[in-house]
Amino acid sequence: MSAVLQKLKRFKLRALHNQKKFGVAGRNCEEVLRKGCLHFQLPVAGSTLCLYEDGTELTGDYFWSVPDDSELVLLTAGQTWQGYASDISRFLSVFQEPHAELIQAARQMLSDERAPLRQKLLADLLGTVSENIAAETRAEDAPWFEGLESRFRNKSGYLRYSCESRIRSYLREVTAGASLVVTEARGEYLRVVGAMCQKLQAARYNSSYFDRGAKASRRLCTPEGWFSCQGPFDVDDCASRHSINPYSNRESRVLFSTWNLDHVIEKKRTVVPTLAAAVHAAEGREVDWKYFYRLLFTSENLKLVHIACHKKTTHKLLCDPGRIYRAPAVPRRKRRARQRP
Repeated sequence: MSAVLQKLKRFKLRALHNQKKFGVAGRNCEEVLRKGCLHFQLPVAGSTLCLYEDGTELTGDYFWSVPDDSELVLLTAGQTWQGYASDISRFLSVFQEPHAELIQAARQMLSDERAPLRQKLLADLLGTVSENIAAETRAEDAPWFEGLESRFRNKSGYLRYSCESRIRSYLREVTAGASLVVTEARGEYLRVVGAMCQKLQAARYNSSYFDRGAKASRRLCTPEGWFSCQGPFDVDDCASRHSINPYSNRESRVLFSTWNLDHVIEKKRTVVPTLAAAVHAAEGREVDWKYFYRLLFTSENLKLVHIACHKKTTHKLLCDPGRIYRAPAVPRRKRRARQRP
């Protein structure tokens, strides 16, 4: 026992509400407590030591079972500690008015943290407290625009560009579908695609879907910029309640790029081949390009989904055969001229 008593145990110690830690070694609780109070200039009387992780008080019997380099919190009379969740609660209490000191303290905690669960809690906390959702311009929230070209001056403008880029990529795939049509019918196929292109240009490629400033009927988010996952193609809603606000911070903006605008009736497997077949087999009928336009480029057939809800399996859904061609116009019957008496 005497050999054990001579051994020094090492700890990382900090006082309550003080993020700065220092290394301390001692042969028993009393020695560590005394050194800690001296360092932080606190009274020894009434002070105790506890584990940072869960708030367990460090006593003489428990002292030797605690691993070296464990983190301790020094409490004075009347103070309590419930584990690292206490730090989270303290940060949450000031969420309404985040300030530089709070963010700096969270970053310091994260830089010193090694436990994966606590790392994630702190990282999520830091991401939330650093949000500047209401800001719109580069001048108001410069970190949000990090890595973007200088031509993007506001958040809504960039997100409109992001949505337009996706829709333009769909248009390119539809145009490439001309290769599925026999040579004689390619001109007609490209004419149909041209009509869609004109409608897209007039609608600015439906870029308003990602613009929180657009009319409610033209956007997929709240006025604050929150998007909710609409769930996989074969269900009505997202069971996991995924949500994101790409307007909040740079990390959320980047992460939002992994969300998909998923075609319920698949674009490449179904819609484009059906359009090509319809042009080939028209035989004088007029393809209803507006129906295909809605399937390819609008929220009538597009669902915004978190990457985890984007099912890669074949959807096995078909276009409505009754809507592929426009119904022929019914000739109006001429009224008989009234005979004069």
